Amino acid sequence: MDTVFDPSQSPFPSSEEKRSAREAKRAAVLRAAVQMFNERGFHQTSLDDVAARLGISKPTIYHYLGNKDQVLLECVTIGLGQLIEAAEQSRQSAGSGADRLVAFLVRLAEINMDDFGRCVIRTGDEALAPDSRARFRALKRQIDTDLRGLIAAAVADRSIAHCDIKLMAFTLAGALNWPARWHEPGGALAPEAIARQMVAILAAGFLPR
Repeated sequence: MDTVFDPSQSPFPSSEEKRSAREAKRAAVLRAAVQMFNERGFHQTSLDDVAARLGISKPTIYHYLGNKDQVLLECVTIGLGQLIEAAEQSRQSAGSGADRLVAFLVRLAEINMDDFGRCVIRTGDEALAPDSRARFRALKRQIDTDLRGLIAAAVADRSIAHCDIKLMAFTLAGALNWPARWHEPGGALAPEAIARQMVAILAAGFLPR
């Protein structure tokens, strides 16, 4: 009697398994690349360096991500996407405008201490090709718009005092972007603890007493 073939026992990967494997490999390349960009700087890091760290060939990186400019654009796009998502989540959260603003500021600082957020802060516009540079700037403007909107909403519901919204946004972002340069992973304090303490210090200047 012939044995009925069970598709679940096939030695060949399914389309979903192939997609998952591809995404995992792509994510590994991105993580290695962003860490090396942060450690050495974009111009001092080659795709050969990234390939060597992963034990793969440079053509493999081209296959998953493209050239070096495209790799960097993908890294900063991930970081900026995390910030845009955090702003949206804060807008949808409960509480006053001040509560939502503080929630976003904590996430802003946390993201800036993670690999992709750190890359956003450490990457100058000039590192990217013109087309990529335009997208990078547009996404950064979106973050600034989101932050100003959260500040404006807090002013509107009177949970914080009237202020110069543009100046306040620059001040808060400037302070919370800086950990991307001085924070060392694996330190005594976790990023979340650092973020909450920094935001508490800043919030003492704008929350009602």
